[in-house]
Amino acid sequence: MSIPAATDRRAEMEAAYRFFDNDKVSPEKILEPHFEATQERISQTDFTLLVQDTTEFDLTRPKQQVRGAGPMDCESRHGAFFHPLQAFDIDGLPLGMVWQKHWVRDKIETALSRQVKHKQRRQTPIEEKESHRWVEGIRAAREVAQSCPQTTCVCVGDSEADIYEVFSEPREIDAATGQAHLLVRACQTRSTTDQSNWLEKARAAACLYRCTVDVSARTAKIAAQLRTSKREKSRDARVAEVEVRATSVTLRPPSRGDRKLPEVRVNVVLVEEVNPPDGCDAIQWLLITTLSIDELEQVKRIVQSYCIRWQIEIFFRTLKSGCRVEERQFETLDRLMNSVAVYAIIAWRIMYLCRLGRECPDLNCEVVFEPCEWKSVYMALKHTDPPSTPPRLNEIIRMIASLGGYVERKRTNPGPQTL
Repeated sequence: MSIPAATDRRAEMEAAYRFFDNDKVSPEKILEPHFEATQERISQTDFTLLVQDTTEFDLTRPKQQVRGAGPMDCESRHGAFFHPLQAFDIDGLPLGMVWQKHWVRDKIETALSRQVKHKQRRQTPIEEKESHRWVEGIRAAREVAQSCPQTTCVCVGDSEADIYEVFSEPREIDAATGQAHLLVRACQTRSTTDQSNWLEKARAAACLYRCTVDVSARTAKIAAQLRTSKREKSRDARVAEVEVRATSVTLRPPSRGDRKLPEVRVNVVLVEEVNPPDGCDAIQWLLITTLSIDELEQVKRIVQSYCIRWQIEIFFRTLKSGCRVEERQFETLDRLMNSVAVYAIIAWRIMYLCRLGRECPDLNCEVVFEPCEWKSVYMALKHTDPPSTPPRLNEIIRMIASLGGYVERKRTNPGPQTL
């Protein structure tokens, strides 16, 4: 709902708008207690994935544009970019957000040729590029690992994070607590110190095991229909049979005009489809990590960890399609980003309830809900006084989902949209 529709009285509506417009309010202050609570949940796990990714908020309006928004992929679209660091346990249970960054573009260079743009990018220090957000993300993950020394923290990124500065970024905390590990899907051909490349080295390794992975459907954007990259093409959902190999390589650093980068030793896990269906591109994940690959179970955990990266896409979908943050009618970007901070906590809690309701349906609902929360839902739907013993968690979650249109069936569970 819009803020006017979600509030009961005019005073409540004005209070909400004044809160988001208050100079003393910022996304960092709104999220600070959530970050602290997330770190507390991380400290209770043995292994945590800190997944970072970027989404865009399209704030283009028919008439008056949002003040403070910048151009996106073209001058006719205005908005902002949002880059969170979201925590998950090894089973995919969302633990919350630990860091976030948002920014806008000042302008888009449309007059320069591709060659000139490429030359400018090579000469620009990474601190002045948008891609520096991935370095900031690994630094934030290192701080989390320092606060949770008993937990193995792994910073996970998709192919956009295939940046040498990310690999060379120090991850050590101290001798006693170890380091913040890295797991990134490669998208470039990088040379090793023995004059080969990391894909060749991985393919030369022995097959450790075979397994199947679920491949999601994908529809190409209109602008990408004529592109040749297989990651931009449409595909149907299928189950792919893959072979998994692993090896270690030492990367040769690329040249940088403003600094000398060190050689980096990393582990490489190759997940590759051997017999793709006719007309389909083979699935290939080249995973770069600092996690150990000495044992088979360790390699399996690396592949499982990368599969959980998709959960941040569900978080973005919940934030944009469920909470509809792009449809909030604010006049300035600062007000909108304050509201996004609130909705980000809501989106996390919705995902948390979905997963917890499926994994632990028989938990006491007061593990998650305050008595005033579950009792009000119970009375609104059952039209009777609440029981003295709190109901099961899954029962209350299904009640809440029914308010959003969920039709209860024995073999289904409510998803983020209805919640």
